[in-house]
Amino acid sequence: MSVMQALLIALFVAAVESRALGYATLTMRFSPLMAGFVVGLVLGNMPLAMTTVATIQLIYMGVVAPGGAMPSEPCIASAMAVSTVIVGNLEPEAAVAIAVPVGLLGSYLYQLRFFLNTFAITKMDACAVKADSKGLAFWIGFMPTLFSFVLFVPLMFVALYLGAPVVSGFMDTISNGPVLHVLSTVGGGLAALGIAITMHVIGNRKLLVFFFLAYFLQVITAQAGITMITWAIFGVIIALCYGMFTEKAAE
Repeated sequence: MSVMQALLIALFVAAVESRALGYATLTMRFSPLMAGFVVGLVLGNMPLAMTTVATIQLIYMGVVAPGGAMPSEPCIASAMAVSTVIVGNLEPEAAVAIAVPVGLLGSYLYQLRFFLNTFAITKMDACAVKADSKGLAFWIGFMPTLFSFVLFVPLMFVALYLGAPVVSGFMDTISNGPVLHVLSTVGGGLAALGIAITMHVIGNRKLLVFFFLAYFLQVITAQAGITMITWAIFGVIIALCYGMFTEKAAE
């Protein structure tokens, strides 16, 4: 990994964690697929990046962020794990063993971001008292973003440029041993946990029938080669029909 590649990925992570691009970056933070896409684009190996991040995405399917705080940071975990897999040409399953601890450390960095933002709060209050709109815009919009970039860019750059090759080499040495097998097995179970949590969140008894309908249709037509996009179109159509029928029933 070159200096420029590590810097570009670090800047992307900082932009996402700081919400510098508006509401879209909040969605990017919750979705590992976006981080994997950017890493694959920068490192020039999109197929391996997307195959790897698809495994990580399953872990975070059921993760929620009450108050904006998450138990693990998907963007940081994905950027580091996918980069390590591509640099070391590892198996995608190895990414899970990397993403879990890195995501946990990333959540502590995000909490530190909250702490740094407290220094801007006093300035916001002073500007509010003076009715200084320009000062409020500066301390609400610019300074918290600057704090995030100062925090995330250097740390992510060092972790990617110096850490990714080291972690990749270590993962390669244990690739045939029981350690990676245990980590991969445990990490694979996290995907099932994420799906279970998602079912619990949307577990309205009246709606669960659609979940099971989609599952068994996928199983039955597994050999038909139906793509995810086709299933998404069918899902939208069924959702629209359900909405129309329930509206008429309510009338």
